[in-house]
Amino acid sequence: MEYITVKEAAAKWGVSERRVCAFCAEGRVEGVIRKGRSYLIPKDAIRPIDNRSYRGVYIPKRYKTLFASIDKMKHETVSRNRLTRREIVKLLEDFLVEFTYNSVAMEGNSLTLEEISQVLQGVTLEGKPLKDQLETVGYGDAARYVMSLLSDNIPISEWVIREIHSLVMVDNYQHRGEYRSVNIASEYNHPKPDLVPVRMERLVASLDKGSRHPIEKAVLFYLEYSRIHPFIEGNGRTGFLLLNLMLMQAGYPPIIIKYADKEKHIDGLNQYFNNTDESPMVFLIGEYVRDILCQYLEILRE
Repeated sequence: MEYITVKEAAAKWGVSERRVCAFCAEGRVEGVIRKGRSYLIPKDAIRPIDNRSYRGVYIPKRYKTLFASIDKMKHETVSRNRLTRREIVKLLEDFLVEFTYNSVAMEGNSLTLEEISQVLQGVTLEGKPLKDQLETVGYGDAARYVMSLLSDNIPISEWVIREIHSLVMVDNYQHRGEYRSVNIASEYNHPKPDLVPVRMERLVASLDKGSRHPIEKAVLFYLEYSRIHPFIEGNGRTGFLLLNLMLMQAGYPPIIIKYADKEKHIDGLNQYFNNTDESPMVFLIGEYVRDILCQYLEILRE
């Protein structure tokens, strides 16, 4: 087995030499050999999770096992990531197609996965509803815009939310990016239109407050956004993009809420709207994040 020094491990993991020694002393690095006052570390050792990242963060007991599992895999993906730029681009392209397909299918879009792929490549499909094709183009543009927000490190704001919605609603110029001015006919207690601007302002302001785990924070934002229902339509598709933006900002992979899990998703919304219980949605989203990380690790371990 090949070994590296504490100094080399510190450079590889992006931490101080003192922190590497602490990891070793705490028994958190497998295969370490003690050498005097220092250590020899297996060359392929994975950097342990630095628990200091979550100091002051409140994690409910029911989520601790799930979040610990996710964060362990997240750190391993970062440590092992040797994908080329071409491979990363291919992964993102494949993700965009499947993400768009599942997201618009939730809203009743009739296009198949293959047809979605063609439309995103600029192909116009004969004999297929124009509305469904425009919806697909708009959602693809909105997803690419979200990726640009991430790369440019632009935080979520009301302007950003409206801009995402404008792209999503490319087929509806009348209501693009505009908060609703009418009540929503629903069994849920969505706020009246005159309260929407205030509620959205508070929601965005909440991003700078609190001390929750990033996944729980992203889910709570998504749920409260869904409860406000700020736009006439397009709220669900816009919400999925906001949820993924928050996950990626925190270093997690984007997820795809499968059309096959539509009922689980609806139940998660219902539990929050009716009982203020976010846990079903937290577990649903958390399990999606964990599954995606498992898939990434399978690729990286090959």
